[in-house]
Amino acid sequence: MLHIEKFTFNPFEENTYVVYDETGAGVVIDPGCFEPQEKLTLERFITENKIQIQYLLNTHCHIDHVLGNSFVKEKYQVPFLIHAQEEPVLRSVKAYAPAYGFSHYHEVLPNQFLSPGQTVDFGNTSLEILFVPGHSPGHVAFYHRDSRSLLSGDVLFERSIGRTDLPGGNFDTLIQSIHTKVFSLPDDVILYPGHGNTTTVGDEKAFNPFCAITQPK
Repeated sequence: MLHIEKFTFNPFEENTYVVYDETGAGVVIDPGCFEPQEKLTLERFITENKIQIQYLLNTHCHIDHVLGNSFVKEKYQVPFLIHAQEEPVLRSVKAYAPAYGFSHYHEVLPNQFLSPGQTVDFGNTSLEILFVPGHSPGHVAFYHRDSRSLLSGDVLFERSIGRTDLPGGNFDTLIQSIHTKVFSLPDDVILYPGHGNTTTVGDEKAFNPFCAITQPK
């Protein structure tokens, strides 16, 4: 059975996820923890639930999703994986982090790159990699087919979409990603976004004012 635990960290109110299964193996996705108390909150949950972290994963590399990368990578000594097109996005964070008040941001670089069609495997779990650019050039989402769960980063939110006015963003590309990759999944797939509440594919297909494609029932 897959367990998905959400933590909301940093002034951007970013959602960090710990994903683990019945074997105790797990991954951390988009760690936004920066302040000591945020790091302690994440560490305590992992320790108390006896989770063996196998990977650090980023859906994309905007500052709010990578602030805790160094903490997780160094604490758990695990490989760090992103899409190759996100590496320039990640490297740029060091230059602008002080302007956002994160003067002590510590950069870590990826060990491996993710590719569409690949899976990230841990314990009894396999997460499929979906390439969903538009919010950022190398954005990916992680799909667990058995539980119908999609960790979707900043592609799609409850009644909203990711912004496209940052470097590498493109509105048309984002809408195409949503329509062809996310909305092709079953309607009951639960979306775990990078900000805000969970939602479902079916609800966003019907009610999202930016990208709906079906009529509400």
